[in-house]
Amino acid sequence: MSRPVKEIMMREYRELLGDNSDAVAISIRGIDAAGTTDIRSRLRDKEIRVTVIRNNLFTQTFADTGLAPLGEILTGASALAYGGETVVDVAREIVNNIAKDYPDVELKGAVLDGMLFAGAEGVERLSKFPTRDEAIAQAVTLIVSPGRNLVGAIKGPGGRLLGVVKAIEEKLEAGETIAKVN
Repeated sequence: MSRPVKEIMMREYRELLGDNSDAVAISIRGIDAAGTTDIRSRLRDKEIRVTVIRNNLFTQTFADTGLAPLGEILTGASALAYGGETVVDVAREIVNNIAKDYPDVELKGAVLDGMLFAGAEGVERLSKFPTRDEAIAQAVTLIVSPGRNLVGAIKGPGGRLLGVVKAIEEKLEAGETIAKVN
């Protein structure tokens, strides 16, 4: 392949991936054209893109970016899945839906914030991570729960006292006498 063609391909990789620094590397070798089209359309519905890459050109193109660790695991036919809300969503979609329907899909690895998750185990582990929104919700729950417990502790005795006052009020309105408590 001539140098100008390589440069064109490298420029296209940069344009396609933009500023994405997270992706999942897969291999869709062995899947027929209809299956590949189905995989791509299902992922596209989730705003996830799939780009078949040339390993060496990809490694050269992204050597100084967060995607560089993927160069270690790229062998044979490779494609990158990227986009969606986060790479965790991409990994979940591939592990929970695509890989189950197409067992020939090879999970090569993923990168999140420059950290490599190698092999199928790495991608599956990444798919179990909380997304950004889920992590924020968990943090908010942790921050708010002590306050909620404090309010419950304060409200409990007050609620019981309010119940006693309410019972006294009802008895007085009904004209009943209130017995003295010893």
